[in-house]
Amino acid sequence: MEPVGAPFHSGLLRHTPKRRNVPGCRAHLFRRLQGQAAASMESPAAFRVPNPGWPHTHPWVAVAALCLAAVAWKLAALLAQRRRALRSVESFPGPRAHWLFGNVREIKRDGTDLDRVVKWGEQHPYAFPLWFGPFVCYLNIHHPDYVKTVWTSSEPKDRLAYSFIEAWIGDGLLVSKGQKWFRHRRLLTPGFHYAVLKPYVNLVSASTTTMLDKWERYAKSNESFELFEHVSLMTLDSILKCAFSDDSGCQTKSGTNAYIKAVYELSYLVNLRFRTFPYHSDLLFYLSPHGFRFRKACKVAHGHTEEVIRKRKEALKEENRPDGIQAKRNKDFLDILLLARDENQQGLSDKDLRAEVDTFMFEGHDTTASGLSFILYSLACQPEHQRLCREEILRTLDGRDSFSWEDLGKIPYTTMCIKESLRLYPPVPGASRVTTKPMTFFDGRTLQAGCYVGTSVFGIHRNAAVWENPNVFDPLRFLPENVSKRSPHAFVPFSAGPRNCIGQTFAMNELKVATALTLKRYQLIEDPTQKPKLLAQLVLRSINGIHIRVKAADVQ
Repeated sequence: MEPVGAPFHSGLLRHTPKRRNVPGCRAHLFRRLQGQAAASMESPAAFRVPNPGWPHTHPWVAVAALCLAAVAWKLAALLAQRRRALRSVESFPGPRAHWLFGNVREIKRDGTDLDRVVKWGEQHPYAFPLWFGPFVCYLNIHHPDYVKTVWTSSEPKDRLAYSFIEAWIGDGLLVSKGQKWFRHRRLLTPGFHYAVLKPYVNLVSASTTTMLDKWERYAKSNESFELFEHVSLMTLDSILKCAFSDDSGCQTKSGTNAYIKAVYELSYLVNLRFRTFPYHSDLLFYLSPHGFRFRKACKVAHGHTEEVIRKRKEALKEENRPDGIQAKRNKDFLDILLLARDENQQGLSDKDLRAEVDTFMFEGHDTTASGLSFILYSLACQPEHQRLCREEILRTLDGRDSFSWEDLGKIPYTTMCIKESLRLYPPVPGASRVTTKPMTFFDGRTLQAGCYVGTSVFGIHRNAAVWENPNVFDPLRFLPENVSKRSPHAFVPFSAGPRNCIGQTFAMNELKVATALTLKRYQLIEDPTQKPKLLAQLVLRSINGIHIRVKAADVQ
């Protein structure tokens, strides 16, 4: 047996004995290498050993090869993901999807997308797949029985869509999962006890009155105006007063509020990123102009919440002790966040604290602004229902200009109108989860682990198999005897199950107070020339705004 390297040395000499000095033969090449090696002992820089078996390789070629290998690996993973998704939804027929674009090209963003989803639901009962590009598939469910299966489970929020919002609101209650979610939910729940919520009614009344004062000029001029901007400022003013004891005066300051502008921008960019498959890559989005805009808007939003937290921490230092809070002001949501302790006497970290404040700041003002704007619009389009609500409100207030906690339960017809508007225009039009284990629905069809499930709240609320004449405004649907005939998952504006909206009582109270005070003071009139064009982003909006006219109400 020859030693290692023998084929190169002895073999070359044995097989080419007569050509040892012929230029180009292997023996000649070997002697040249020996000569270069000897020369290198004197001048190492002069020695460059070519590998006789391999061509000389530049560094960029190696880098390119590594990049190509990484791309190939990623593509193989995506193709495997597509195959899994196709197998998982094969028992769920749906609208035809393009092999590359999926169903994205059918999302026109012209005010017809939500109606299109409802029509697809009529063709495909219970659920159907929607493809966002070639690799991402969501099973879109739009029936209460399917929603019950998903929302009563402990399945987490889907990390694809919600990861796009995490850079903004952090890993708070909206996106967290597992033990962290359970711990935070337990720590935050005392912030929504009725004893904490009760003083908020007067604060919301004050914020609403400020907004209504600004509408005097529209009442005098009979001018149509855009509603969402006014309502958004009012709900931001309310959440700052109620949850953070911050009287910002944001409704009366001139110019556009920087925080609200940032929230609009962030909502748009999160939605855009979800619909644009290349932006699913963190690197590509970071390097894009849209990624720059996102980071800029995040900086504004975070600066706003950090200032709120900073002010409160300074105030608590001045008060010296927690039991001094009640003597100076009502305990609010931020107090509870700062002072909350678990069974190990551990509170929230600074990072978790900001995440929960960012989450509540967004959810507490933007979703409520969407809900209230469409409630007032709905009543403007329904003068008879508006009249009945006003009569009920005037009887309840009995000459008073302010709304009290006790009044909240005395306006049942107005409450039914609010719920009917939330059915037609749910503030959060959809939500999504990811399955961690196989999920079997009531009809026997099964979804495998690792699948995305999107719940179309808008689709459920307009499902003709659940609601008779679903596009008609009919508050009597919410009479107790009619509610008892429906699935509790047929009306889910605040989600359902263990991950339902923790602030839904606060939101409903704010909607009742603001609606009642508005109807007491103004008659709302539809602007038939500017119908809202619905747009589903993080919250339900209108592409062209929500326009109404107002005039002084006849309270005789």
